[in-house]
Order: sequence, then C-alpha cells, then structure tokens
Amino acid sequence: MDACYQIDDTSQIISPGLIIFKDLVEDNLQKMVEIVGDPTRLRPHCKTHKMREIIALELSMGIEKHKAATFPEAEMLADTGVKNISLAYNLVGPNITRAVEFRKRWPDVSLQVTADHPRPIVQLGEAMTAAGTEIEVLLDLNTGQNRTGLEPGETAVELYQMIANTPGLIAAGLHVYDGQNHQIDFQEREAAVKAVWNNVSRLRDQLITEGLAVPRIVAGATGSFPIFASIDDPDIEVCPGTCVLHDVGYGELFPDLKFTPAGLVLTRVISRPGSDRITLDLGYKAVASDPAMENRCQFPDLPDAKAVLQNEEHLVVMSARANEFQPGDELLAIPRHICPTSALHKSVTVVSEGQVVDHWNVAARDRFLSV
Repeated sequence: MDACYQIDDTSQIISPGLIIFKDLVEDNLQKMVEIVGDPTRLRPHCKTHKMREIIALELSMGIEKHKAATFPEAEMLADTGVKNISLAYNLVGPNITRAVEFRKRWPDVSLQVTADHPRPIVQLGEAMTAAGTEIEVLLDLNTGQNRTGLEPGETAVELYQMIANTPGLIAAGLHVYDGQNHQIDFQEREAAVKAVWNNVSRLRDQLITEGLAVPRIVAGATGSFPIFASIDDPDIEVCPGTCVLHDVGYGELFPDLKFTPAGLVLTRVISRPGSDRITLDLGYKAVASDPAMENRCQFPDLPDAKAVLQNEEHLVVMSARANEFQPGDELLAIPRHICPTSALHKSVTVVSEGQVVDHWNVAARDRFLSV
C-alpha cells in the first residue's frame, strides 16, 4: 500500500466505510489553485463530496465562489459561510418555491440559478415578485452534451433578453457545462473546449452589443477546467469538481491532471467461496454502480482483482492471490466514480498522517434539509 494511504489503526472503522485522506484533499485543492493561478477565478462544484469541512478548507484558501446541483448542497454552502453560489440546475415545480425560501433565509447570499425555457422563467419571476425579492439567473447553454441548455444563437439571445426583462429576475450571465469533453488526448480536448469557448464568447459579445450585462460565465468541468483557466478572460469562472477527491475514472480519462484519489472505501473479506475468489462487504450500496461491474473500483493492494458478482452488500472478486486472504482481512478500494459513492455514505472517517482524526457528515446527501 502506498504510504499516503496508511491507517495505523482500523479496528474501530466499520466497513464498508468511506475514508477521506485529509492530507491528500488539501494537496488536491492546492494543485487546483495552482492550475488556475488565482482562487478568485474558481467555482468548484461541491456535488463530489457534499461536506461542510471540505468547503471550509476551500474558503480558507481564498475560494469564495462555489457551485451546487441541489438545494441541500446550496444550503450546506450557505451554512458554511459561502456568499456566492451557483445552483446549476433548472428549477421547476416545488424548487421554484424553495428558491424563494432560500432567498428569504439567506438574503445576503448571491444565488444564481439556471434556466433554458420561457415557462419556468415566467414562473420563477412571478414567485420572486410575489415574495418581494429577486434572484439571479444564468442562461444554460448546450455545448454539445445535449442534456440541457440552448445552443448559442438567436434563440439564446431572445431568452437572455426575456430573463433581463422579467420582474423578479436578474440576468446574471451564462452557464457553460461541457461534460462531453472527456477526450483522453489533451490536445484533442483543448481543441474541443476552445471551439465551445469561441461560440460562447461570440454569444457574450452579441449580448453586450445589445445592451445586456453578462457579469459572469460559469464554465467547464473537471477535465476542461485547466483549459478554461488558460483563457485570458476576466468573466470566466472555472468549475472543477471531481478532482477534489479524484477517482479511478477521471484518472484514466484525464492523465494530464495530476491529482491523487483522496476518498477510498475500506472493505473487509467476509467469505472465501472458492480458491480464486474472495467476497467483500462492498456492495452497490457502498460504491457507485454506474460504471460496469468489473470497473467499479480498483484495489491498490490487489491489482489483479476482477469483480465477477456484486449485490447490495457483497462484491465477489477473482484473484490469483485469493488464497492469501482470510475473513476479516482488509482492503482499500478506489472508486471509479467518487461523486455518487460519497452520496451513499452518511458520514466518513477522516485520516491524517496515518491517524483517524475526525468524522465528517456527508451533509448534503439528502434531497431535503430545511428549504
């Protein structure tokens, strides 16, 4: 095992349990700041970890702007002292009422939400006006992922104008997520990101020409944030996320990003069902199951392990070294996808310099906290 994953005493850690290696988190955050050059240009996404303590670490490093996907995440950010939050999710249904409640509870927080359709824009404006308040709205742009947003063009201009003209709403800029840009080759990824930026910058310039303010462009994802960070434009706020904890999947997709996995799952052998198999207490209630079963995690101390069966509470792996393990033996697993893995755990064990130093709640894993 790499020395950075040393845990001197695991006897009181219940498995399967998510372990946060605090020293590695701090190192990843420092690398993130070094890449962008100025922490005021960062708007990291908290969906990866959902923990107040990591937000506090970021604030201590001068990272004051943050991004969320849910109201619990936004609430966690506000409770931790963040004053500038982008809730990068188009609001419909009860979430419009929740936006009003959020604005009333944290009137000193700059909250930006996203929109890409006239109907919720009208509903949001009416709700804010009735409550006697306002909310900032980012126009959500489709950069090629075809998940949400409008393609840069006349329809986007018209909708941004609508946001600016709707009572209760403030046109606050553009939301530019390019999660489809996960080319392994850096030069190919850079070319794709620059193509996205060229379209966005033309739209921004057109909006300004028509007298509309575009105070910010919330741009990028983990794989593209170094490229957006290299663009000399004061309006860009770059949005890394996964690199705070990092994982196997992003390590393979983006080999140019020199981050270290900082969130691992401690698991124990519970059975030896065959000469070449061990069964671990690492079911899909403990590690993200969106990757293919054989790729859901890696074991630094058992690199040849191949998952052959997973259920809610069990993971069976084949290994030529299976005979070396007995029930009760421990392994650390690096998830392929850390973001949903974090959400599977109510709390985490925090390790620094080999010692268990704390336990942190995964505060924003639920769909509802108080607003």
